[in-house]
Amino acid sequence: MAKDASAQIDRQARGAALAVGGACYLIWGVVPLAFQVMGRIGVGAWEILAHRTLWAVPTAFLFVLLARQTGDLARVLREPRTLGWLALSAGVIAVNWLVFIWAVNNGRVLETSLGYFINPLMAMAAGAVIFRERLDAVGKGAIGLAGVGVAIQAVALGHLPVVSLTLATSFCIYGIIRKRVAAEAQTGLFVECLILALPGVLLIGWLESRGEGHFTAGLAPALWLLACGPMTALPLMMFSWSARRIPFSAMGFLQFIAPSMTFVMGVTQGEPFTVLRGVSFAFIWGGAAVFALGAWRRSRMLAAQSAA
Repeated sequence: MAKDASAQIDRQARGAALAVGGACYLIWGVVPLAFQVMGRIGVGAWEILAHRTLWAVPTAFLFVLLARQTGDLARVLREPRTLGWLALSAGVIAVNWLVFIWAVNNGRVLETSLGYFINPLMAMAAGAVIFRERLDAVGKGAIGLAGVGVAIQAVALGHLPVVSLTLATSFCIYGIIRKRVAAEAQTGLFVECLILALPGVLLIGWLESRGEGHFTAGLAPALWLLACGPMTALPLMMFSWSARRIPFSAMGFLQFIAPSMTFVMGVTQGEPFTVLRGVSFAFIWGGAAVFALGAWRRSRMLAAQSAA
């Protein structure tokens, strides 16, 4: 009886974590629409980035308090080496955010979708090269399919998909750095936002002094810019919470929600979608499917070994 009750509680906990993880990716899937609204108001990518980093600071600090990580925060602030690594990761994620914001406001939503389909496959390749993680035939097949997809996309565009590769590479590098940094997720996010907030404040002040800022231009622009903070910190917090409570295979499936949403968004907004681009996405989707299948198989094997 007690064992059944415990199993039911575990299932409920996994269900809650799965729901939170799915909600996290749904938020990331609709965030481009918010950036597009700000773009139509006239807010540029640099100004959105500045407000995104600034208003994420209080939100991220609230999460530090809720997670009771003030002790970890105090430790990190006393360690120059850890701060240096977090400054580097902050710079890398700032590049990712800036390119993403610029792309969704300049008719490149499909390229952002491609980038985030590529990202988990690139992370798999980086794990094999940098962390000497074993790459099985399934993993090699997934990476191979993605490579073909990128090559076809380059032919379709007439040039390398720079936006896609920049987004995938920067997020992959960010993950590698954060894997090496001795800081909890909430603490690291708060410090990164704190580091980026200083140049952000300077840019906002400069724009406002020239009469080119939008924060004081009206209530609607101010509210949208203030919303950049929760839009940044909340899904990252949800991701961190759910990733620790559900199997890797489940997270592997969930991480394709956001790029699938942005793909539909790009097509419905009338971005050019030729047959060749369709073929390239088919290869990328094939690689993603193989990746998810491999993750699911590994999860089942680990569960069987644990049961044995």
